[in-house]
Amino acid sequence: MTNNDSRVIRAELLSFDADPGEGDTPAEGSVRHIENGALWLENGRIKAIDDYATLAPRLPEGIETVDHRGKLVMPGFIDSHVHYVQLEIMASYGRQLLDWLNEYTFPEECSFAQRERADVISNAFLDEMLRVGTTTAQVFCSSHPTSVEAFFSACRERDLRMLAGKVLMDRNAPEALCDDTYGGIRDTERLIGEWHGTARLGYSLTPRFAPTSTREQLDATGSLLRNDPSLWLQTHLSENPGELDWVAELFPESRDYLEVYEQSGLVGPRSTFAHGIHLDQEMRTRLAERGANLAFCPSSNMFLGSGLFDRLAAREVGLNITYASDIGGGTDLSGLATLKAAYQVGQLRGQPLTAWQGLYGLTLGNAKALSLDDKIGRFAPGMEADFVVIDPDGSPLLARRHARCKTLGERLFSLMMLGDDRSILETWASGHCQHRRDQA
Repeated sequence: MTNNDSRVIRAELLSFDADPGEGDTPAEGSVRHIENGALWLENGRIKAIDDYATLAPRLPEGIETVDHRGKLVMPGFIDSHVHYVQLEIMASYGRQLLDWLNEYTFPEECSFAQRERADVISNAFLDEMLRVGTTTAQVFCSSHPTSVEAFFSACRERDLRMLAGKVLMDRNAPEALCDDTYGGIRDTERLIGEWHGTARLGYSLTPRFAPTSTREQLDATGSLLRNDPSLWLQTHLSENPGELDWVAELFPESRDYLEVYEQSGLVGPRSTFAHGIHLDQEMRTRLAERGANLAFCPSSNMFLGSGLFDRLAAREVGLNITYASDIGGGTDLSGLATLKAAYQVGQLRGQPLTAWQGLYGLTLGNAKALSLDDKIGRFAPGMEADFVVIDPDGSPLLARRHARCKTLGERLFSLMMLGDDRSILETWASGHCQHRRDQA
């Protein structure tokens, strides 16, 4: 970027400064809403945010102004758990988790040994993410180092803030996907050296889930995490009842599924455990005490018949919750679709999700849980300039609903329920527009 890479975005601005709480009205001081706002960008970061009339006198003469009046600008959406290598097996019919892995996922992931295949799907995946307003994700690659190299290369080319890692598996999977126990660790160490902290990229240690790793591999992963606390960790936990039974057979020395990970030192403040449906409150408390987070994947949980996540039970013990698309078990990459599904799951549990809580989760909430809130997730001077331009009239039906809304809360809820890729006019990352909706 050049030293004079500066512009201002004029639009309605919405950002969260704190958790808005569970009430219909957000907690005081949690929401920053500026109807006629100005977001001043300089060299990929936010230089200032204010009411346009207040900021205009401070702007340099001749600065480029992008006029998005009538549109809503929010921080870019964040997806805490997603498998990019499963992009093309989304909507594969009707299996629960373990059958689904064997029938669809593992055969698909074998193809990522080929760099050309990994390059093509990496770019297709990023195109889709940007199309739905997602600027940051924590991503599972496959067990092939080339899948990580392809993904990180594509992210660096676009200057995206992304976390990812090579899947670690040394048993209970096709031979073409399994590591030698310590060979997979050596590959991981090399990838960390090449990519962790490069540009806007971070490495997330990625044992797939307990059944596909030996204790030796889990322990070695824990050693990597202890030796470098700047790394992230992602895996799966308590998604499906059949999975729980399998874990109990494989790890009889552990009192429960969570303890399998605890015994290997994998539970900490930068650890994400996808799903976490079948947990008791004592297990949730243990996760909370270590600062870990659960990735709530509602569309995937419903599609695979895994169960209904108990969001309020997690919040009751102070456990961080993030929102995620998962794919290919999930049915949509859109963060708005994830929130819609989360609302539906909540209704079935008697704990509906407000738009305030949902959109906070998709932005600052996810950033906090992933230890990225010093960089992304809200609008403030010095933060990275990743944001989404939302068209409140993006579809005919949404426009009709929007016309009847009387409050900001109503507008946001209708967006959460009816919004899709048509609602995303533009997606910006590092201060540059990286996706613009086709106007045809």
